Amino acid sequence: MQIKLNAVVCAAAVLFAGAASAQDMIVKIGHVGPTSGGIAHLGKDNELGAKMAIEDLNAKGVMIGGKKAKFELIAEDDAGDPKQGTAVAQKLVDAKVNGVIGHLNSGTSIPASRIYSEAGIPQISPSATNPKFTRQGYKTTFRVVADDVHLGGTLGKYAVTTIKGKSIAVIDDRTAYGQGVADEFTKAVKVAGGSVAATQYTTDKATDFTAILTAIKASKPDVVFYGGMDAVAGPMIRQMKQLGISAKFMGGDGICSSELPKLAAGAMADDQVVCAEAGGVEGDQKKGMDSFRADFKKRYNLDVQIYAPYVYDAVNVMVAAMVKAGSAEPAKYLPELAKTSGYKGVTGTISFDEKGDVKNGALTLFTYKGESRNQIAVIR
Repeated sequence: MQIKLNAVVCAAAVLFAGAASAQDMIVKIGHVGPTSGGIAHLGKDNELGAKMAIEDLNAKGVMIGGKKAKFELIAEDDAGDPKQGTAVAQKLVDAKVNGVIGHLNSGTSIPASRIYSEAGIPQISPSATNPKFTRQGYKTTFRVVADDVHLGGTLGKYAVTTIKGKSIAVIDDRTAYGQGVADEFTKAVKVAGGSVAATQYTTDKATDFTAILTAIKASKPDVVFYGGMDAVAGPMIRQMKQLGISAKFMGGDGICSSELPKLAAGAMADDQVVCAEAGGVEGDQKKGMDSFRADFKKRYNLDVQIYAPYVYDAVNVMVAAMVKAGSAEPAKYLPELAKTSGYKGVTGTISFDEKGDVKNGALTLFTYKGESRNQIAVIR
């Protein structure tokens, strides 16, 4: 009789454990970035930031609405291409993800945002800076970095007032990001009392810049601004050196990576490059960022390129909204996400305004000495 009773107790325990396990919820977080193509190193950096956040959340045992959440990362590659970006956005919608972190580029984030909006799925970009991204009226669209108005504007003013640029040349790659940041840079140069002596255009796939650099050389530039990504900026700096153009080289977050010195293949002079990252921490917050970078290096044996910490924060901000709402259903946690205020992240304090933009977004100016990227200042 005792044996039978023990068997019943054991069976009940197994059933109870199974029931508890069945109550755990699966929360799917989508991530999109260019993990193939010329800026794959940046896309993979972002994806690893998402992976790190998911690993840490699962280790904590986060509870949402009384249930233990198991987070799953669904990572997609948009190759930095708008068409592929919309295709993978639809794929994530069909997979019924609970939220999306991405895309990396403005050119893919903007068209994809319509698809997420129509499906009611929240999207947080960790790196898309074109102002249009959050100005389309979509309630599902957010970003955790400052936009091009701030980014290009700060760099344009810096070129005139600090670098004392007299002859400034501007090149952009005609992408949503490159054109956007170059336009804002040009506006700020003019407001600061400077002038743009030459304007040229290229593409995000170009490798030969001889013609446009030769045209720019005629204006004897002391500053060359490039709106685009590091995969093009590196070879451009090499070819500037070959043509004897020793101007300061400026750019936004797209060029501001730890990979740039390698892409320039030794052609960068110390302090020649000035770039801005659309984010930044200072004071006590810097300890958290330094700790994140060390942990990232230990886990993946890679240095942070640019935006992995912003991806990490974006995932955690999204999950914090789910916890507050007591639900991972997009329609239920979206209002809490929109009300995010004072979230203490690795990248600083995150609060969203009515458009979904981060409030009081910081910028960090950097330069390079050898292969080392050195901070100049944090500007708000």
